Amino acid sequence: MSEAREEILARVRSALEPDRPDVPVATQPALATVDPAAMLEEFLETTADYRAVVERCSAAEVPARVAAALQRYAARRVVSPPGLPADWLTAYAGEVVVDEGLSAYDLDRLDAVVTAAAVGIAATGTIVLDHQPDQGRRAISLVPDVHVCVVRAGQVVPDVPHAVAALHTAARERRPLTWISGPSATSDIELDRVEGVHGPRTLHVVLSDD
Repeated sequence: MSEAREEILARVRSALEPDRPDVPVATQPALATVDPAAMLEEFLETTADYRAVVERCSAAEVPARVAAALQRYAARRVVSPPGLPADWLTAYAGEVVVDEGLSAYDLDRLDAVVTAAAVGIAATGTIVLDHQPDQGRRAISLVPDVHVCVVRAGQVVPDVPHAVAALHTAARERRPLTWISGPSATSDIELDRVEGVHGPRTLHVVLSDD
């Protein structure tokens, strides 16, 4: 048992060495074989299946759609990651608080968060954040009760293997990855669904055509 334990720990230490060789990404089917229109429609359908609110618009319509979504949920104070595109909140009439290390208490007093995304997965309706500046820290997408997330059409991939390949750089840089499939939800022993326990109660996705 001791020898097996030492062997496992040795492999872990080797994998964590900073000069470890790069691991090649498994070759995935070319995206050229995928119908882009069908893939986007599948993403809209599967994301909605997870009880997320989903809509599609042009890039120019994003500010108006984001503002309408925030108004729909009566969000008066919204947190924004520092790298969010400057125009996305220009149509919003409420207070925008840019995250510069807000505490969990401060975040809990805000009504909603608006972020971009890294990847959208058509087959599973999952959105992945790799916490670049336009997505911000994990905390801001977990504490506020409403999450409005803008996904660009060019970020949508057909399935999980393609998503893993697209996130390879973020993983190599050891950035956190947050995988979101609908609003946060859990259930008790009687299978009664409760939303908003471990994250936002409401997920509103705006799919922006590039």
